Amino acid sequence: MRSLAGLIVVIVTATFYLYLLSYFLPPGPQLLKHKHEEDTGKSSGEDNPQRDISSRLKFPSDLEELKEISELLQFYKTEHTGYVLLLFCSAYLYKQAFAIPGSSFLNILAGALFGTWYGLLLTCVLTTVGATLCFLLSKAFGKQTIVRLFPEKVAMLQRKVEENRSSLFFFLLFLRFFPMSPNWFLNMTSPILNIPVTLFFMAVFIGLMPYNFICVQTGSMLSRISSLDDLFSWSVVLKLILIACVALLPGALIRKYSTQRLHLDDLEPNRLSQDKKDR
Repeated sequence: MRSLAGLIVVIVTATFYLYLLSYFLPPGPQLLKHKHEEDTGKSSGEDNPQRDISSRLKFPSDLEELKEISELLQFYKTEHTGYVLLLFCSAYLYKQAFAIPGSSFLNILAGALFGTWYGLLLTCVLTTVGATLCFLLSKAFGKQTIVRLFPEKVAMLQRKVEENRSSLFFFLLFLRFFPMSPNWFLNMTSPILNIPVTLFFMAVFIGLMPYNFICVQTGSMLSRISSLDDLFSWSVVLKLILIACVALLPGALIRKYSTQRLHLDDLEPNRLSQDKKDR
């Protein structure tokens, strides 16, 4: 009971922080224009533009919302790059730490806001730090609950971890490249499986890099696309194919290694809610 209460306190505190960060926005160009109109006696018909903008800041659930939020943050980024970076990092870590689905949209948003290479570095770091926070929260508050909710799945993973203890890092990379369990579940069960946090950290950083690369590059391309016709042009399609080939190469190498060195006999395809899969 104490563990549950502690977790609730952490969630409420993080949620309140994120709310304050999104609500008290710094004045953007539109808000400065509104203030100038008030000073000169003119009115734009908008009572509180800052509150209207803050209400539009939310986690995107589809591509339309993603495009709207991308345009809004691009607008703010022209004068408040630091604020946009802080808001993005805070939202990303919130999703990762509490195993909330939909981080793929934030990966795409990173590409649109920061470009391919800065976006890739940012998402790889945030994915790893957020997953590690989830690891630590599970270690502090959730061990008994996870074992009680998923006894068979935890027991199976525990057995496979022990069988592959001599090649544990490559086994963890294999699980990230070819997830037999969703990433959010791996993040929460890793402390139960006695996986060292440093090994966990490196496996997440390297193992999810190809996935992050595909999402970020897609976001970078989408920010320059104005219509669906542009999306299906030959240049875009060929670029996406090239990206997929580059991203799949590390997975192919890990797959080849795993068939020779790892014990994977009892692993089955992911049966836990795919819609809750985190990255």
